[in-house]
Amino acid sequence: MSKVLIIGAGGVGTVVAHKVARNDVFTDIMLASRTKSKCDAIAEAVGGGRIKTARVDADSVPELCGLMRSFKPDIVINVALPYQDLTIMDACLECGVNYLDTANYEPKDEAKFEYSWQWAYRDRFEKAGLTAILGCGFDPGVSAIFTAYAAKHYFDEIHYLDIVDCNAGNHGMAFATNFNPEINIREVTQKGRYWENGRWVTTEPHEIHRPLNYPEIGPRESYVIYHEELESLVKNYPSIKRARFWMTFGQEYLTHLRVIQNIGMARIDPIVYNGMEIVPIQFLKAVLPDPKELGQNYTGETSIGCRIRGIKDGKERTYYIYNNCSHEAAFRETGTQAVSYTTGVPAALGAAMFAKGLWEKPGVHNVEEFDPDPFLAELGPQGLPWVEKFDVDLEVD
Repeated sequence: MSKVLIIGAGGVGTVVAHKVARNDVFTDIMLASRTKSKCDAIAEAVGGGRIKTARVDADSVPELCGLMRSFKPDIVINVALPYQDLTIMDACLECGVNYLDTANYEPKDEAKFEYSWQWAYRDRFEKAGLTAILGCGFDPGVSAIFTAYAAKHYFDEIHYLDIVDCNAGNHGMAFATNFNPEINIREVTQKGRYWENGRWVTTEPHEIHRPLNYPEIGPRESYVIYHEELESLVKNYPSIKRARFWMTFGQEYLTHLRVIQNIGMARIDPIVYNGMEIVPIQFLKAVLPDPKELGQNYTGETSIGCRIRGIKDGKERTYYIYNNCSHEAAFRETGTQAVSYTTGVPAALGAAMFAKGLWEKPGVHNVEEFDPDPFLAELGPQGLPWVEKFDVDLEVD
């Protein structure tokens, strides 16, 4: 039995709270964020008196430690903002608490994300006897676990890995992001990057694209962007010759994105307006629809998976493993849309893997470093069933 502290009360935090509350492995649950009223609303929606709430500033190690020392959690599920990862990890080290997140660290003042900052904590977590689980959402997260499962069961060597992410949903808005706008826009406007023949290849934003077919959805224009799980996967599976991440975008979305960039609203550096200092992208976040509120009118589904080519018993084979998730079904269960759901379910499940002693390994580890089998055995029953296809056309040669 385990006590868990969830930090973050957005769409993903909502899903995590729902899923954790239904799992008997967690005896005590605390949900905390900068705005306690958001936590209270989630706790009320979950019901059953299962969730306690608190206010905490995730940028403040002293505040985080005060809460941790009071509540005494066994593990923290960090679904706050990526630039708060390090303060939460610092607090966990100071208070002797294990750690799990869904996205890697990125500095607040620089549109850059990589694992080096968090990997630098490996020795300290190991010496403290604490486990830190990195990237336990869907992508990163399940995408890496799918890869680990393929490597364990179906391949002697993985040579080509393409992670494909399609959101074929329709929320009815002219422009909205499916998770925190500040983080989303920073991510998708960066230059593309993929791994090939032992080096990183950099492209202009959205330079490489082609239509790919997604199960139950059909063809969608898909673009190569950089995504953090590529960094850990090519490190942990050195036989990989090429690894890419593809994401679908509609033309209307891309047009809005170009306008936002061209008029300077994607800037992350502060400007002075009417004598006040503001950050344009943070102002934009305040006027865009809240991703947490998109679910009610969201139709359609997401499709995320891994298309893999490699060698087994001296013969080349292909393998496609994926999940499709309905926006409507996600909303009926948790009041959120599928993008939040597909991130929150794996985070709650990863924490349960730790609580059961199945994913307990002192140090800092990406999810593919743990046994994928018990996780994937539970992923379907938790709401994200997955499908395998063997020796099919992967479309990504």
